[in-house]
Amino acid sequence: MTEKNSGTEFVKSAWKFFTSVKLTVFVLFFLAATSIIGTLIPQNASMAFYHRKYGEVFSKIFSGFDIFDMYHSWWFLFALGLLAVNIIICSIDRLKLTWKIIFPEKIVFNPERFRRIKGKEEFVVQQKPEVLEDKYRTFLRRKIGKVIKKDTDNGFALFAEKGRWTRLGVYVIHFSIILLLCGAVIGDIWGFKGFVSIPEGDTIKVINRSDGRGKDKKINLGFSIRCNSFYVSFYDTGQPKEFKSNLTIFNNNKPVLTRDVLVNHPLRYRGISIYQASYGIASAKKVTFSIRSRDSGMVYSRTMEPGQSIDLPESGGKFIFDAFVQGYDFRGHDLGSTFVGRVVDKDKKMAMVAIPVRFSSFDRMRGGKFAFSVEKFKKKYYTGLQVNKDPGVWYVYSGFIFMILGTMITFFMSHQSICIEVVKKDKLNNTVLISGKTNRNSQGMKLKTAGLAAKMRKL
Repeated sequence: MTEKNSGTEFVKSAWKFFTSVKLTVFVLFFLAATSIIGTLIPQNASMAFYHRKYGEVFSKIFSGFDIFDMYHSWWFLFALGLLAVNIIICSIDRLKLTWKIIFPEKIVFNPERFRRIKGKEEFVVQQKPEVLEDKYRTFLRRKIGKVIKKDTDNGFALFAEKGRWTRLGVYVIHFSIILLLCGAVIGDIWGFKGFVSIPEGDTIKVINRSDGRGKDKKINLGFSIRCNSFYVSFYDTGQPKEFKSNLTIFNNNKPVLTRDVLVNHPLRYRGISIYQASYGIASAKKVTFSIRSRDSGMVYSRTMEPGQSIDLPESGGKFIFDAFVQGYDFRGHDLGSTFVGRVVDKDKKMAMVAIPVRFSSFDRMRGGKFAFSVEKFKKKYYTGLQVNKDPGVWYVYSGFIFMILGTMITFFMSHQSICIEVVKKDKLNNTVLISGKTNRNSQGMKLKTAGLAAKMRKL
């Protein structure tokens, strides 16, 4: 075999491989199966979380195969690319034949093919063939489209068709899938998802990436965001009823946009969407602690600031208010915003005191001479914002539009052909045969043929 023939055979084999329906089914099954895995296994969490949940050995195996960041892995993107190539080559391979059907050099029809159709309608009419031809031609042109006449041995046949272009519906669906895949890849490469916390009155222009592609990577937005104020209201149960941030966008140190941001009501600027995601207490000053003595039952109130220490009543030693922290780990559980301090008794023994904002009586479990809780404090909120950029979103929206359009064309429209044949029986009587063909929904075509025949009987 020559080198040229070898190259030709390779191209043919590759073309046959990419036009295989089996390849399409396999890739779709693979993507569906891996998507289920990606749903069951949390994505982009910390390795400490994975070690606790799956153990060190399985965590390393899963990490090696990028299971924890599956949708950005090379093999998942390769599968998407393989599906796109498969769809494109399948479309090209079949388009040539479809194009000839849609745009034939000359439209011809064979009445014999319509005579063999089982669902044809037949009736006898007493009119001259010339009169019938004129009536049926006008009727068929009005109902279907351009009419072609062909003389037969015992009369004539009229043919009309519509909807050849509907065979392109499947290609519209293929195009929509390509747009969806392109949108996903473009958003993955050039987009980002980040998170930032802004205390009231503060301004930021850098956020932390949180989409798994470099968790510690900082992203410069190219503009600044200032949290002017934060508002939160609560139900009687203590659950948040509504919370919103008033934000101002600065470009080149000049304010260009000010707007309230609520949950599901984002602020959009220069292709970047800013969502209200969370909130918390940024800082606390002048905290009033309630100090209950277990010995006497007395309750004492003391107002303090971070870093301050006081002498405890009843010769109980000292209490040092160290800080207000955003997160406090207690035996592997995050207690959230917490007041942290220390108790040093008269024997110089020290004990840690943690008072979560959400659990004011938490310190009672500690034991000791005193139990601490918080009566009130002056708080300053921070707003937690999710910041997204997805330049592929318009490709995705366009893909969905084309998907709907292609589905409507493919499943609700069809290429329909109607043939009316007039056969002369004697001088007065003529037999009229009406039959139709379609590339889909043959039962609907039978009903349409019956409806046309009923109208033709009244002409």
